[in-house]
Amino acid sequence: MARYDNILETIGRTPLVRLNRLAPAGVNLWVKVESFNPLGSVKDRMARAVIEDAERSGALRPGQTVIEATSGNTGIGLAMVCAQKGYPLVVTMAESFSLERRRLLRFLGARVVLTPAAEKGTGMLNKASELAERHGWFLCRQFDNEANAEAHTRTTAQEILADFAGDTLHAFVSGFGTGGTLLGVARGLKAADRRIRIVAAEPDNSPLLGGGFAQPRDASGRPSASHPHFRPHLMQGWSPDFISRLAERARAEGLIDEIVPVAGQEALRLARALATQEGIFAGTSSGATLAAALDVARRSPHGAHVVCMLPDTGERYLSTPLFEHIADEMNDVELALSRSTPGYRFDVAPAAPAEAAPQALDASAEAFVDLLVCNQPVVMFALEWCEFCWAVRKLFARLRVAFESVDVDAVRFKEGDLGVKVRAVLKQRTGSPTMPQIYIAGRHVGGCTDLFDAMRQGELQRWLDAAGIAYDRNVHLDPYSLLPKWLHPRRAA
Repeated sequence: MARYDNILETIGRTPLVRLNRLAPAGVNLWVKVESFNPLGSVKDRMARAVIEDAERSGALRPGQTVIEATSGNTGIGLAMVCAQKGYPLVVTMAESFSLERRRLLRFLGARVVLTPAAEKGTGMLNKASELAERHGWFLCRQFDNEANAEAHTRTTAQEILADFAGDTLHAFVSGFGTGGTLLGVARGLKAADRRIRIVAAEPDNSPLLGGGFAQPRDASGRPSASHPHFRPHLMQGWSPDFISRLAERARAEGLIDEIVPVAGQEALRLARALATQEGIFAGTSSGATLAAALDVARRSPHGAHVVCMLPDTGERYLSTPLFEHIADEMNDVELALSRSTPGYRFDVAPAAPAEAAPQALDASAEAFVDLLVCNQPVVMFALEWCEFCWAVRKLFARLRVAFESVDVDAVRFKEGDLGVKVRAVLKQRTGSPTMPQIYIAGRHVGGCTDLFDAMRQGELQRWLDAAGIAYDRNVHLDPYSLLPKWLHPRRAA
């Protein structure tokens, strides 16, 4: 294992893995697993390249805000690079892309500006341009930026060639979004051996490269309208509603030997097959690229080597149709397995624990509880990590209610077992051993579900009003939605 000065040095050098169960007999089908990049996708390569190219040219100044239009992976890669280098980042993204991409971006410190789904890729691209011009931000222009393609010529293509030193590579298969991977790898491979076939894959219902129509552009070269052959498709990150400049260059330079159309349902099927038959966790666009690679492999000579690009990880697709068949609850087979042994089941009540002998309450713990209940308008006796306690914290945060959270399992309550003694006081006074226990203006409300029921019935609001406690009256939500799904009332087995 090597040591690195920063996370950006770990980008690239991703593994090439042979498929053993999905590949046709007699052909060596290899997948380039780009999820091994630090932020999980091939876009980490271009994100670093674009930022460092802009730094060298002076186009990006220290501390300047970076902005880009992205379906997610480019933005996530840029968020990593910008976090490491100290640049603020704003991304524009169509609202139709997966929720986990938005949350990852925000977790990494980026700002996410959503654009209407009806405006498609051109909408988020034009919004990024507007914001860059208005605020003087650096626009990455991933769809036009030669640094995007150059990164793949310099790294991805060279890695593949090194892996086949002494062997002949028959074909390389890739989808396209920005066109950077397709153009850059094709340039690198063709420069080494013109016989290597470059195959581009695209949605069968949205044939932009294969359709034969030029992309409409305005005077500045930006797409002026959606491509006439574009149709919505399942492959996020593939084929936006326009042909990028980089993809156009790949075609104009004669680098593309074949274009293979791929059906959306086949992309989903093969992404799932990669997981269940090869143990490789990849996204929908990877399944789509594999569909095209399998088509190429079936037509390749015996013993041929075919390389398929797998752009990212399946974790970017949890809220998409790729996972629609994955249930949260146990299915019939899993329920039968649960019932095959007697213990730890949801359909059998556990044995009641033996009652411990009552112990005398600690006077200092009683005084501590009394002081808080009498002097704090809203106090919650809680545990630092408990789903019910966190749900209450989220509710008070939404309502903008100031409250005191007394986490009895925190380090400061360990001395003299104060936390244990406080819990004993609460158990005797409330009749419940569970956490949290909530008091409002000296009134014992109860636990999490008691508080949630009181809000549903309007009692919580009346208690707050009566005590003169400020809260946001415009918040309307079902408090039970703040609980994790596994804590929601369970369906009968």
